[in-house]
Amino acid sequence: MPERIYLSPPHMSGEELTLIQQAFADNWIAPAGPHLAAFEQKFCEYIDTKYAVALSSGTAAIHLALLTMGIQPRDEVFVSTLTFAGSVNPIIYMGAKPVFIDSEPLSWNMDPSILETALKVRAQKGSLPKAVIPVHLYGQSADMDMIMAICDHYGVPVIEDAAEAIGTLYHDRRPGTMGKLGAFSFNGNKIITTSGGGMLVSDDKSLIDHARKLSSQSREPVPHYEHVEIGYNYRMSNVLAAIGLGQLSAIEKRVQRKLEIYEYYRTHLSKVPGLTFVDEMPYGRHTRWLTVILVDAKQFGADREQIRVKLEEHNIESRPLWKPMHLQPVFKDYESIGGQVAESLFHQGLCLPSGTALTDEQLCRVVSIICEMSHH
Repeated sequence: MPERIYLSPPHMSGEELTLIQQAFADNWIAPAGPHLAAFEQKFCEYIDTKYAVALSSGTAAIHLALLTMGIQPRDEVFVSTLTFAGSVNPIIYMGAKPVFIDSEPLSWNMDPSILETALKVRAQKGSLPKAVIPVHLYGQSADMDMIMAICDHYGVPVIEDAAEAIGTLYHDRRPGTMGKLGAFSFNGNKIITTSGGGMLVSDDKSLIDHARKLSSQSREPVPHYEHVEIGYNYRMSNVLAAIGLGQLSAIEKRVQRKLEIYEYYRTHLSKVPGLTFVDEMPYGRHTRWLTVILVDAKQFGADREQIRVKLEEHNIESRPLWKPMHLQPVFKDYESIGGQVAESLFHQGLCLPSGTALTDEQLCRVVSIICEMSHH
C-alpha cells in the first residue's frame, strides 16, 4: 500500500519542541504558566481582540460563552445546522434548546434571510432566542455585517464559532471578533493545533474574566478553596500553550499552503464535468482549511460516496461534509428552520486531503484517482 494520506494531520513548524523543552526546563507543567499567558496575548494580537482565555477545546469555549451570557434552561439558541456537533452540544449542556438555521448556497454559512425571518416571527410572539451562534465553515467567514445588523436590530447577542476560521478575513476583520464572544479550536486537524485546545475571545473584559474563573473550578481569590458558583476544569495546560505559540508563529505560512493546495485541486478538477468548488465570497479571505468538492453524480458518473470509497481503497482519507445537525438522531426533537440547502451540500460534498505538509506528488495521486473515475 502507498503511504496513507490523511485528511488534515498536524504540521509542526519545529519551533514547538524548543518551546516545550523550555516549559519542561522551567518546570511549568501545571496548567498556569508563562507560555499560557504569552499564547493568549499573541493570539489577541493576531486576531486583533482585547481579551482571551485559552481552554481545553473549542467546545469548552462555546460552553463558557453560553455560561457567561447567562443562558438559562429552556432558553432558545439559534445555531447553524451545517456544522460539527461541538457547536451544539454546549447548548444542551445548558439545558437550553437549539434551533437549527439553514445555510445559504453561496458561502454555505448561516443564511441571513432565514435568520431574519425566524427572528421576526419570534419577536412577534415575544420569545426571542437568547443568542445566535453562526459557524464560519471550512475557513470561510459568514456574512457578519448582515448577521450582526439583524441580531442587533432584535437585541440578540452573537457568539461566533470560528473553530474552522483561524486566519480567515471578513473585510479587514477576523471572524470571532465581531460578535460578543468568539470561540476557536486548536484540535489536531485545525490549521494550527495544540493537540487539543481552544480559545474564547472578547473585547468585553468582564466576560473573559468570568470565563477564566469558571474555567479553573470557579475558585474565589482567597487562600483556602472557596466556591460560590459551579466551576469547570477547562483551562489549557502551559505545555500545550507552548505548542500553540510555535504553531501561531507559522500561521500565515500555513494559510498560504492551504490556498496553494486548493489552487492545485481547482486547476485539475474544476474542468471535470460534475465537480464544483465553493467560491470565495467577495467580502474576505477564505483560508480553505479544507478543500471541498461538490459532486453532481449524474454529470460526473459517480457519487460522493463512491469517490470516497475509491480514495480509501488507495489509502487516502477523505470525508463527507458535516451531516447537518437537524438530521442527527440525537437532535431530532429540536426545531429546524429550512435545512434543504445544508442537506444537499451534505449529499454532494466531499472534503479532500488538505494537510499543509502534503506534497504536490501526493496531491497528484488524489487528483488522478478522481479523474480516472469520471465519465469523460
